[in-house]
Amino acid sequence: MGPLARTADPWTDTAVIDARAPRTNQAIVGTLSLLAFATGWWPILGLLAAQLAIGLRFGRRWCLPCLLYFDVIQPRFGEGSIEDSRPPRFANMVGVVFLTSATVAHAVGLTVVGWGLGLLVAALALLAATTGLCAGCEIYRLAARIRGIRPGRIERVDLLEIGAAGRAGEVVVQFTHPLCTDCHTLERELVAAGRDVFTVDVSRRPELARKYGVALVPTAVAVGPGGIVTARLA
Repeated sequence: MGPLARTADPWTDTAVIDARAPRTNQAIVGTLSLLAFATGWWPILGLLAAQLAIGLRFGRRWCLPCLLYFDVIQPRFGEGSIEDSRPPRFANMVGVVFLTSATVAHAVGLTVVGWGLGLLVAALALLAATTGLCAGCEIYRLAARIRGIRPGRIERVDLLEIGAAGRAGEVVVQFTHPLCTDCHTLERELVAAGRDVFTVDVSRRPELARKYGVALVPTAVAVGPGGIVTARLA
């Protein structure tokens, strides 16, 4: 078996992450939190909080579940879809808060509160690991929309401004990111369908993402004469 061909290097491309990595971390956190409850050994919750905090502070090389996934699991099963690393990072921060609070509650004798918080972490972590529904990630995305970019309806695109002026006929303007797996897939599908595709890299042109309300990539619209959007494709 040859070396794994990665779209994103897990140690340097930290703005994104293989979507399977957070789910591996969530599975470990959820399982160990349940183990703590089953055995009554609440210090496990404190150890989990410490490990999450160390990984957040010093990076993925200090995150044991990250090492397990990227050095052991990913080379055997391949790279999953690439996603923004900020939502799962925020979810880990929430986990640190809850696990630390649970540990402190146990330490001061508030056993019921401690186990309640620990079981809440276990339930949410295992839910995210098994279904992909990450509560902390959704909170992050909601907060991001409130404080910054809000998804909106694109009705007109300035083709001159984005660098696509002079193209004849209808053009598909796709807002993309170089490390977005779904973006590459969509672009290939559009080109295979015979569409004239012009891509806008939001990592290089964030001002255009803000102007057009692009909160998620890929976002693609069909643009006719005069920059009028005739259809939203993704």
